[in-house]
Parts: sequence; structure tokens; C-alpha cells
Amino acid sequence: MKVIIIGAGEVGYHIAKALSPKNDVIIIENNEEASKRADELDVLVIEGNGANAEILSNILQDTDLLVAVTGMDEVNIVACMTAKLITRGKPGWKETKTIARVSNPDYIDSPVTSRTQAGVDIMICPELSLASEVAEILSSPSAINAEMFADGKVRMTEYAINPESELVGKQIRDLRLADCCIVSAIFRGHEIIIPHGNDLISANDHMVVVGKPESMEGLGSTLGNKVPHKNRILLIGCGIVGFYLAKLIDKEENADLKIVEHSKSRCIEVAERLENALILNGDGTDISLLREEGIENMDVVISVTDSDEKNLLCALLGKQLGAKKVIARADRSDYLPLFEMVGIDLAVSPREATVNEVLKLTMGRGIQTLTTIEGEKAEIIEYTASKSSKIVGKPLNKVKFPRGALINMVVRGKDTIVPRGDFIVQDQDRVVIFSMASAMSEIEKFFR
Repeated sequence: MKVIIIGAGEVGYHIAKALSPKNDVIIIENNEEASKRADELDVLVIEGNGANAEILSNILQDTDLLVAVTGMDEVNIVACMTAKLITRGKPGWKETKTIARVSNPDYIDSPVTSRTQAGVDIMICPELSLASEVAEILSSPSAINAEMFADGKVRMTEYAINPESELVGKQIRDLRLADCCIVSAIFRGHEIIIPHGNDLISANDHMVVVGKPESMEGLGSTLGNKVPHKNRILLIGCGIVGFYLAKLIDKEENADLKIVEHSKSRCIEVAERLENALILNGDGTDISLLREEGIENMDVVISVTDSDEKNLLCALLGKQLGAKKVIARADRSDYLPLFEMVGIDLAVSPREATVNEVLKLTMGRGIQTLTTIEGEKAEIIEYTASKSSKIVGKPLNKVKFPRGALINMVVRGKDTIVPRGDFIVQDQDRVVIFSMASAMSEIEKFFR
């Protein structure tokens, strides 16, 4: 595909990095430093304004996808509108698909939506997507990652196995999961394991479980973590991400939410819009404030300020002072593994949602949902099978599926099924697959 990316910040750079090996990628960026960094990739870099009609006219012909991910919502929207107007007005030109990243809640009220009337095929709010991801994790207190597939019929949850867990040293089959649940993968250090029943569970394993949501209730306590009656949460930072997240938590009956925000005017604004949260004007690094608010009794401390360094410090303080779980926002992707290396339970980045949405459009037809796990070491993808898909109409044990990939679940109408070897995928089945990065291109072939 030919793809134009406007903006070479963290999000734009990583989209280009993911797409450049197999696609013709052009980046438009007006910042000299960001342009130099993008030059390291196998892409064409143009310095300039991505919403400039003259620049776009010169490069838009035969473009399949334009992705506008600058830090300014208006530039992103205008760039998409301009691209649509140019390609629609040129006889013989294909119409370019457009994706815009936006942060202002005046433009968007869900993580991903469509604004075709404004020239934007897909509008993504990374901040709201990040807030939704963290809220999903909070709904299962012992989880470190969670995602829904097939319109909520399938749930993926990732758990960290506590060294004190009674499951350490036992076999996978000892978990005695419900029939509609499966251990999809185990991450052990740098190793990725697609497990069998006789594989042993080790301390600090990250275990990915996929299944029907109702069958996974209580699984956290099975994996050695007691679920609190009331989820006590301390949220540090109430900017765009913090407020989105606070609104989601505020609706939960079993959540006891305290918010620390350094801006007094923002505290007043947030307090008027949230019913159940306690808003505190202060600094998330103030140890006396944290102790005064009982941080040692907190089930979760979440730091989502606009500073990666402050988020790291706040989360580490929370951990040191006795909080059970700490979550930190990291906008710089190279910080994610470092955060977890020094003791942060979960580091989250707003860029993942945008990258995943772009990958869905460029990886082939039939992809409904795609999420990366463990810092892009692997992916869980939901495909909708069609009559022309090579996987349709034959037993799975007759399909030469690539090593490093596993079909976890199939949703057929109202039924959610863990497929066995004799299972036959049918037209319009929704197929949820775990895949290592190395197997992705092979999987695509089965759904073309």
C-alpha cells in the first residue's frame, strides 16, 4: 500500500516503523528534529505542513491511506478533509482512506468513531482509548491487561503470577478453567510459550487467558490474587486522560476513587462533573499528602499526568508506600519496558490504539479488532471469515496453521466456542487468534 503519515512524533514514528517494511510510506513533518529521526526509517520524509493542499496534491495520487497524527486536532482533521477533496476531484484517482487522531472531547466521545461527513473515515482518540483500557483492567483487579473482542462476547485478560501463588509449580491443566476459556499464551522473561496442559506455571509468569466474560469472573482469585470488596483507587493527574478515566471509574459501584490534581481551577471543574470522587488539590509526589490519604491501603495507584518522568516517580512512590498495584502512563514508547523493569506493574501508552487501528487497515481484509500485548511481542486479532477464506470449510486439524499462532475462540451467532481439531470454520464466523509477530503474515493468507 501507499501510505502518507502526517506527523512524525511518537505515534507517527511508530506507525511508519510498523508499515515501512511492506508498504510505500511518506511522512510529512514540519519539525526538523522529528524529520531527522524519521529519516532513519526506510521512508520518504517531506518537511512541511501536512494540511497544505499544494504538498498533498503532489503526492496523493494512488495513495491508499492518509494518517494524520500531529499533536493538533484541527491540523489532523483539515489534512483528512483536504485529502478527500483532492482525490475526489481528480478523475481516475482512487479515493484515499483517512484516519485522524484527535484529543478534544468536543470532537469525539468514544475511542474510535467515524466522521465521514467531515472527510474522516476513522477518528481515534488515543487518550479515551487509554482510559478505556485502564478501566477494563480495573474491572478485574488482579489483571495487568484486558481487552474485549467480538462485541463483548470474548474477553482477553493478562495476569501476573505472584511468586507466593499456590499455582507456582503446578501444571496448566490444574487451573481447571471453564470449557469456554483457554490459556492462550505465557510470557516468561523474553520467552513466549503457547502452552499445553502439562506445562508448568512459574513465578512472575504473565498468563494470557481468553474466554467468555461471564466464565472468567473470579478467575483473578483462582490465579492467587484476592479481589477486594471495594476497589480503592488513587488517580494522580486529571488532564484529558485522567478525566476520561475518572468518569468511567465514577460510574462503578464498587470503586472508591480519590483524585490528586495540582491545578486548583481544574479541581473545581472536575468536582462539578463527578458525583462520587474525592478531588484533592495537591502534588502526586508529596509523600505527606499520599500518607495522609492512606496510600498504603490503596488497591491501585494510577499516574496519568502529562509527564512520563512524574508518572514514573508517582507510581514508584505508591509502590514503595504500600499500594498493591501501580499503573503509569508513558507517552514515550521506549520507556514502557523500563517502567516495568523498575517495578511498575503496568505501563500504558496512548499511542497503541492509533497504531492498532492503522494496522487493521493495512494488514488485510476481515480484521475487526487487533490489540498488541507485552510491548508488541505478540498480537490478538479478530477476523471475520468469508466464503473465500482458505480456513473456511475444512477441519482445523487439516489446516496448516503457522507455528507461533493459535485459534483461541470462534463466535458463531450467539455461541462462543473453543475450537478443537475437528472444528470447521464457517462463513461469517468471528475468529479470535493469538499470534507471535513472526506468524502474522502467514495468518493473513488464511483470511484473504
